[in-house]
This record gives sequence, C-alpha cells and structure tokens, in this order.
Amino acid sequence: MLLTFALSSLRPASRATLSAGLPKLQIRFRTRVVSPSGFKMLSHNQCDKKSKVLVFGAGNFGSCLADHLGDSSHTVYMWSRSEKLVSHFNQYHRNPEALQDHEFAESITAVGPEFPSADLVRGMDVLLFAIPTEGVRETLTALKPTLDAGKLPLLIFVNKGIEIKTRALTLEIIADTCGPEIAKVATFISGPSFAKEIVKRQPTSVSVVSLSPSHAEQASQLFHQPWFRCYTGDDPIGVELAGALKNVYAIAAGIAAGLGFENNTRAMLITRGLAEMTRIGTAYGASPLTFLTLAGVGDLFLTCSSSTSRNFTVGYRLGQGESLDHIIKTLGSVAEGVTTAKGLKAIVDELGVAAPIASGVYDVLYEGRAVAERANELLSLPPIRELDLSVEGGKPAKLLMTKLGLDA
Repeated sequence: MLLTFALSSLRPASRATLSAGLPKLQIRFRTRVVSPSGFKMLSHNQCDKKSKVLVFGAGNFGSCLADHLGDSSHTVYMWSRSEKLVSHFNQYHRNPEALQDHEFAESITAVGPEFPSADLVRGMDVLLFAIPTEGVRETLTALKPTLDAGKLPLLIFVNKGIEIKTRALTLEIIADTCGPEIAKVATFISGPSFAKEIVKRQPTSVSVVSLSPSHAEQASQLFHQPWFRCYTGDDPIGVELAGALKNVYAIAAGIAAGLGFENNTRAMLITRGLAEMTRIGTAYGASPLTFLTLAGVGDLFLTCSSSTSRNFTVGYRLGQGESLDHIIKTLGSVAEGVTTAKGLKAIVDELGVAAPIASGVYDVLYEGRAVAERANELLSLPPIRELDLSVEGGKPAKLLMTKLGLDA
C-alpha cells in the first residue's frame, strides 16, 4: 500500500522509470505462490546440503515453515497428532486444518499420529518445534530418549509464550527436560511473520538467536532466502520475552479497537506497550536493545495493527462485548496471549515492575473486570516519566544462566 501510494505521487516520467526497476509479479504453476520473479533461490551450504528437517506441529506456523524449507531444497517431515490430517496431507498436499487453500511443497511428508520414532529422529539434521509453549515440556520429555548426544541435530523453537505453572521460558524448559548442554545450543526464531504471507513468499524478516552464535548462524543459513531474511543475535531470553509479551499487548490493542478507539489510541498502546515490554525484560535480565529488533518492536507492531492477528481478534471481540469463553470456543486457533497474560502477571508481581497495560488485560481475562471500566482506569492514571528502565534486577536471567552453567 505504501509503495502504491509512493508511486502514485510521482510524476508520470519518474513513475515509469522507477516501476521499470521493480520485479514483476509472476504466478507460478502452483496456485499457492505469488512471488516477484526477481526472487531467485539462494545457493548456500545449507541448501546445497539438503538438510532433513522434522517439524513438530502442523498448525499455521509449523505448516508455513515446513513449506518454506521444502521449497528451499530440504526434505521435510511434519508431525501431527491427527491421523486425518496426516492422511489428507500426504494424499492432496493440503492441510485440512491450517492454510486450507494452500498447496504445499511435494518435498513435505506428514507423519503421525504416533510420536516420531527414534530412527526417524536420529536421521534428522534439524528438529523444528512449532507447538504451543504449554506442550513443549511434554514433547521434549518424550523426545529426550531418542536424542543422540554424539550427533545432536539443530534444535529450533518458534513457539511464543510462558509456561503458566512454572513461569518458565522455553530455554529453561529445554534445560529441565534435555539438560543444560542442549539448552545452550538451542536456537529461537521470532519476528513479524504471518503464516499466510510467508506461504505467498511475501518478503519477511526474523530474528534468529541462540546462546551459541554458531548455531544461530546455522539456523539462519537454513532459512535465509530473499523472501525470508534472517538476522542473528545472542539474547534468547529477550527474544522469548518479547515474543510472548507482544501477544498480551495485541489483546489490548484489539480491545481498544473493539471499544471504538482509532489510530491515535493504537499508536499509544504500541508505544507504551513497547515501554512496558522493555521495562519487564530489563528487570528480568534481558538486553533492552533486543526489544528494538524484529522480534521486539517489529512483531509488536504487526500483531497490534492487524485484524488477522488471533490475539488482536480476541481483544476486539472482548471490546465488542463477547465473553472470553465464547471467543475461545469459536476462534478456531490458539491465541497464546490469553495464557501468557496469566504467566506474565506472576512475573510482573515477582519483579515488582509497573506494567499497567498488561495488568489491565489480565484483569479483563481472569478477574472478570468490565472492559470499558478497566480502560477508563488506565486512562485516568497520573502522568509519569516516559522512559524508566530498571537499572537493577535481572535475577531470573541470572538464575537461568547459572542453571545452564554460564556466568550471567
């Protein structure tokens, strides 16, 4: 839209010159892909190697990443608990439960509903986890006996959330279930990336992070293409917090829209939400700079500004007066911000950090507070200093680093 506006504002001659340099859209034989013809497959070591990848999870995001890797010359297996999904996918190369209109790469094979066998797991170069955070511990516990410490595959996690009961990030869940050595080389991918746009090869960028720079680089090389650009980092705690917290603020943005508030309010919520996320993350022990990355403000902006975001939709329907129970029953997919709000509330209370927006969302979801009433309370708060980062704290991150055998 911005590009169209920019072109329309140019003089005819200038517009023609600029348009000539843009790649033309080309519809490929498979109706699933509409991509600029100027995007050519990159040739790099990982693609030349043709890695074998096992994706845990066949929802929207697991499916779209499996498709991306399948189109990038890799052999992909996608595990699902649904026998119907596995059978349908292998027969028609379509997922009956996610991205139903999309025809998937033929290099993807669905497996399940039984848990992947030790032989299959040990034959993989990459294990990609695209399951809700609440299911990660169970999955890793079942997987641990099949992992060969002498030939460990690259482990990549794309889930976003906080385990409710333990308030643990995925990095800590990995340490608890698989051991600190595996946690230290686990890799995390996060950023503004809607599945329906990834399968259309719309240009997308993500953060790829790990405590091990070499493993972050491996994951980056695996995924990187002109339409899926990767930027590496070394702060998985900050990236995990940002990916989880932004879903809570997306619910807040949706509530505001449902109440009839418009662009000024949304900009306010995104900016103040970013301030809260950074304040919480810094108190936790993450780098404040992480919240300025694709995994931070990038993902926050996308999730808070799109009506197709599941978390935004939950908030919008709450603002319209629907009950949470009815919304969850009819949503058709997981909105992790609902569960994350509960874990976040406990973390905020423990850290002693001011997070009025996140607390307001929690009150609406779990304390039965009226949406309009809670919004009015937030708007009636006294003025405060705009930037106020914690200069002390970081205890949760220090404890986690100690568990991993690393000095914080």
